[in-house]
Amino acid sequence: MADHPRFGPAGTPLAFKELNQPITELPRFLRAEELDALEYQAVRWGQVPQIKRENAEKLGSNAKRNDVWLSMHGSYFISLQSKAAVAEASKKRLLACAMAAQWMRARVLVFHPGFYMGHSRREVLKLSIEVISKVVADMKSLGIGTKLGLETMGKRSQFGSLDEVLAVCERVEQTAPVVDWGHIHARTQGMLRTRDDFVRVIDEIEKRLGTDAVKNLHCHFSRIEFSAKGEKRHHTLDETRYGPDFTVLAGVIVELGLTPVTICESPLIDVDAQKMRDVLHEEVRKKG
Repeated sequence: MADHPRFGPAGTPLAFKELNQPITELPRFLRAEELDALEYQAVRWGQVPQIKRENAEKLGSNAKRNDVWLSMHGSYFISLQSKAAVAEASKKRLLACAMAAQWMRARVLVFHPGFYMGHSRREVLKLSIEVISKVVADMKSLGIGTKLGLETMGKRSQFGSLDEVLAVCERVEQTAPVVDWGHIHARTQGMLRTRDDFVRVIDEIEKRLGTDAVKNLHCHFSRIEFSAKGEKRHHTLDETRYGPDFTVLAGVIVELGLTPVTICESPLIDVDAQKMRDVLHEEVRKKG
């Protein structure tokens, strides 16, 4: 449970890459930027962990030492609704990520469940629940306690509307929703504009999963460009022609006393994470 709202980047900031330091030192860099979360990117991984266990454990230890909360974004190559061989390979990729997430003591393993692929939404939901339940059972047998985080998706061809994510989380233990505010905005053709728009999403999560789930949400945020099909690309916070507006969300976070972890997915992952942190602090100041 987060003790306060936290902010951090999705992956490795450019400024850190230029230092040519090992990834295990990234938490110390983020602490110097006064950021306190990090989503490690394992998005290209195959069926075995692609980080040495000793490095994963050192990253986790350094994150704890610097009070940086770790999560992991799992492989993009996940398609739980495909034919048996593809679905089985997807499970193995997800388990490889989960094992490394456990090594580094990541709290959530974020993943994209897949696409509809011509099936009905009801069929895909049923199949997703079956497959994710099996993945969780395998994780338990391996002693992996990291939560599986289903991300709300931005394209209408993808399984992952807010309702679908919540439906899986209602039925499968050791899962949690990952609320990508930009994706929800894109999928709903720009729905997130006012305070009440954000509150409706939060109220729905609380109604279905409870107060603890909504108070401690794991979130992604960036401004986003979309078409009739949904998400097109992420933009920086300064590109105000695109929504949603983090200032509105920050006001809701402060008003409701929420303590989310917000991972920045803009092109300026650490710079905009710091801006979001500062916006939230200003909302706290105005309220106080």
